[in-house]
Amino acid sequence: MRWLRYILAVMLAALVSVPSRAEDLDMNEYLFGHVGDSYEWHITTVNGHPVSIALPVIVHSKTTGWHVFSSKHLEEGAYEGLYISSSGKYSGKIVERGPSGEEVRPLDISITKNVAGLMFNSALLVLLVLLTARWYRKHDAREEVPKGLVGVMEMMVTMVEDDIIKECIGKEYKRYSPYLLTAFFFIFINNLMGIVPFFPGGANITGNIAVTFVLAMCTFLAVNLFGNKHYYKDIFWPDVPMFLKVIPLMPLIEIIGIFTKPFSLMIRLFANILAGHVMLLGVVAVVFLTAKLGVGMNAGLSTISVLFGVFLDVLELLVAFLQAYVFTMLSAVFIGLSRQGD
Repeated sequence: MRWLRYILAVMLAALVSVPSRAEDLDMNEYLFGHVGDSYEWHITTVNGHPVSIALPVIVHSKTTGWHVFSSKHLEEGAYEGLYISSSGKYSGKIVERGPSGEEVRPLDISITKNVAGLMFNSALLVLLVLLTARWYRKHDAREEVPKGLVGVMEMMVTMVEDDIIKECIGKEYKRYSPYLLTAFFFIFINNLMGIVPFFPGGANITGNIAVTFVLAMCTFLAVNLFGNKHYYKDIFWPDVPMFLKVIPLMPLIEIIGIFTKPFSLMIRLFANILAGHVMLLGVVAVVFLTAKLGVGMNAGLSTISVLFGVFLDVLELLVAFLQAYVFTMLSAVFIGLSRQGD
């Protein structure tokens, strides 16, 4: 019952940011506004007025230099020659007018919603790790069993290290444990916080392809910078008939495989998290899209929508763990393959 009350509370919180009338609901703006990035952090809407946290804008223009100001200045239009584009390839991004009147994108290192969420979640993860380490400094783990948060952290660390890292990498697993454990917990906590629809949750961090690209690149570097001679021999001179080496068909396939492995990591995490958010938002929107169909139809479909939304929330909790587990497992497998023969 405790979990059911929590999930229902999450569903109700998700409804807060949806317009009260069906005719006000623009599905494109509603969906992409929730899963996309922004220069402010929308919290809720009170009496038709949005309540948001303005975030710092930091951009560098080739013509006017550096600009640092609050995103609140952009709410009413252009500020210092900069504005948020409403259409085209730079839609939703800060732009300026070029010499010919075209939109030009300056260097943008602003603290957006996803960046702020990433900072908060990372700080939260560091805090959890430090609290766990503090318990071990003050207690003898051989005589006292940890409980609560420390017990959960120990269980998850042990699971990832014993079931994934040791099994996939082998005797050199300790060399890669820090990275793989960090990747697992980083993805897991960002997945969980992305499910929470109220501040400071709701930022679609692991559903942002730039974040998953960096994670995949870390695995790519770990595999290819620390791969042994057997790994590179299997790429450039594999044990296949000579004519496949001379053409060279197999080396070409293996070289392509070097890049397709991290690409699959990037797309899998990005697509699964983004799809989960979009599905849940779509289910919530049914309540308002059916408002014009009459009380009976709206009540029936709304009940189905809420029940299905509860199911999707539970599924999202499972997916949050599974995607962190799968990313870590595949990374460990790729690293293990690059260390074969040691």
